[in-house]
Amino acid sequence: MKQLKLQGEVMATGLAFPEGPVAMPDGSVLVVEIAGGRLTRVLPNGELRKVADLGGGPNGAALGPDGHCYVCNNGGFSWRTDDGFTRPTGPAEDYDGGCIQRVDVETGAVQTLYTHCDGIPLHGPNDIVFDAHGGFWFTDFGKTFEDKMLRGAVYYARLDGSGIRRAAHPVLTPNGVGLSPDGSRLYVSETETSRLWSYPIPDAASAPGHLQLAAWPSPNGGQLVHGLPGFQRFDSLAVEEGGNVCVATLVRGGISVFSADGEALEFHEAPEGYCTNICFGGSDRRTAYITLSGHGQLFAARWPRAGLALNG
Repeated sequence: MKQLKLQGEVMATGLAFPEGPVAMPDGSVLVVEIAGGRLTRVLPNGELRKVADLGGGPNGAALGPDGHCYVCNNGGFSWRTDDGFTRPTGPAEDYDGGCIQRVDVETGAVQTLYTHCDGIPLHGPNDIVFDAHGGFWFTDFGKTFEDKMLRGAVYYARLDGSGIRRAAHPVLTPNGVGLSPDGSRLYVSETETSRLWSYPIPDAASAPGHLQLAAWPSPNGGQLVHGLPGFQRFDSLAVEEGGNVCVATLVRGGISVFSADGEALEFHEAPEGYCTNICFGGSDRRTAYITLSGHGQLFAARWPRAGLALNG
């Protein structure tokens, strides 16, 4: 794996554990602030403007085809800060489940779309990506308590709130989610295992929301793309135009890049260990917006290749 350092600059500071960056056409970037419970717009000059108060723990975001921002809300964390570095430590005292929210970015109006699937509560929705068929995939990380863990899953839902289905379960701490350029495969990163999984989507156009699940011994129905050795943890991901998968990597701190067939291509070292999310923007989609959550920063780096144009 080629070792590189991110070349860029801090675009914004003072964010309360930012994640879920969304590059906007005007050059601004939407981010969720998990510790702040809000959706925020970062202007090109670094100015912060609150879009909406969301409560709980807004964790991942994506712009839908209707122009609204869809947010995965994990229900909230408890926090610890040492020497200006913040990290989550468990569920919030008032944790009562997670949800999917829709935000009007012009007015700040918030609507809750989903809290359950077939009577089962959402534990900790984490990351989200839209397909080309009027719906979105999202991961539910689960929830970890002092003495137990609620296992996670991969879901598919309609953007109008009319339907949700669980597509893969159980998945151990599923985090990032993304689609291949042709929409035929879904990628999911697992945090605690530092594994990247792939799921074929057999008929996305006529039967959206269904995955082709692998049989045992796959622990979650996915096909293993790559797994990192040692103590590393995966967070969110983004896909390049050419099909490479870029996974934010915790502990070591940076972006790991894998080819679609599982080759470890590059590691781009970040300025801190809590390098949590990446998205692509700019006129050529070669600006990588990366959240450095522990110190509350949004970093903008020049990327060697173009990111995938997202549905929405």
